[in-house]
Amino acid sequence: MDNNIAIKVDHVSKMYKLYDKPSDRLKESLGLTRKKKYHEHWALNDVCFEVKKGETVGIIGTNGSGKSTILKIITGVLNPTAGEVVIDGRISALLELGAGFNMEYTGIENVYLNGMMIGFSREEIDQRLDDILKFADIGDFVNQPCKTYSSGMFVRLAFAVAINIDPEILIVDEALSVGDVFFQAKCYKKFEEFKEQGKTIIFVSHDLSSISKYCDRVVLLNKGDKMSEGAPKEMINLYKRVLLNQTVSGQDGKVLQENEEQGSTETKLWKSHYKINPGVDEYGTGEAEIIDFAIIDEHGSYTNCIEKGTSFAIKSKVLFNQEIQNPIFTLTFKNIQGTAVTGTNTMYEKVDVGTVHPGEVYVATFEQNMDMQGGEYLLSISCTGYADGNFKAYHRLYDVCGITVVSDKNTVGFYDMNSQVSVERIR
Repeated sequence: MDNNIAIKVDHVSKMYKLYDKPSDRLKESLGLTRKKKYHEHWALNDVCFEVKKGETVGIIGTNGSGKSTILKIITGVLNPTAGEVVIDGRISALLELGAGFNMEYTGIENVYLNGMMIGFSREEIDQRLDDILKFADIGDFVNQPCKTYSSGMFVRLAFAVAINIDPEILIVDEALSVGDVFFQAKCYKKFEEFKEQGKTIIFVSHDLSSISKYCDRVVLLNKGDKMSEGAPKEMINLYKRVLLNQTVSGQDGKVLQENEEQGSTETKLWKSHYKINPGVDEYGTGEAEIIDFAIIDEHGSYTNCIEKGTSFAIKSKVLFNQEIQNPIFTLTFKNIQGTAVTGTNTMYEKVDVGTVHPGEVYVATFEQNMDMQGGEYLLSISCTGYADGNFKAYHRLYDVCGITVVSDKNTVGFYDMNSQVSVERIR
């Protein structure tokens, strides 16, 4: 292997045996049947890529694409069914934080246990102990058994052990979102220090903003196959198309315009392009029904991935079952903690809908620029109104689907003020 290569993934495949029932697994393990009792599931199919020393490579893909599987093979947690991985350097992996911790041991004892499992001597851990405890910041709990820890303290200590052992190669799998916002900031600062020191990093995350900001190159996996690799922005755009199940030409994602006068109608529901929240909070009086909705980017494509700073639209299609005076169309964005970040409605925007009648269908279109910070959000939509001075919710869909905001520049808080900044020397 080239001396400049830290990790070489060479034609790696991974197959899992899936059994219909536990007894089939038992019969096969005991040699009681010659008939194949399992179905083959290939989590990875002939995947190849290389990571150069000092390079930060991101791996992205939908759930089930094989991201975590390839990381576990690289770190030696799993063995490949075919192919091989060659590593040049000492690895620290932020995968399943706390794996290998003994809950009966104290925090200090687990620091030494995990450090030795990684390959450090007691003397080397002694040298790093103060940094580990300072980073974890769990106080006197380090001298208590881990079974007494809260989940937050547990992952903080596990993260601190993994991040402070000075590895040559760092493997990160969605681990930078542990703890509170202050601890997360500390984690990202440490991550940036690793980059500045020229460490080799493989980074898996659903946070496309972080992928875009930190990675030099990105590998895109899809259903176990390596779909492509290249510059972060190029791979993120391709990933957005994968999320939409678009063809390479991208034409399947274009919004079809309704024109009943010319006899052309859209038969496929807009919302079929998105993953609907199975736990959506839905209720209402039934006097109106939200029958469809869409999120449309600046190119006119159905997508729930919007690039920060670009224009986009939210469409809400409502069927009215009764006569209603001035119905109100609404939308709200919440962060994943459930805090309402922003939102609006036709009443706030001074759009008077007037009187609607049974059987009529209306579409409300909200057009705006995306100024929220990069990250994951939840969209809620509703049709409400007032009857005899009383507020009524005709139909509400809370947290109906997710929206990913892709950004390579985030500021403080929920949204970007889009400040124009200048600095001049005055003396």
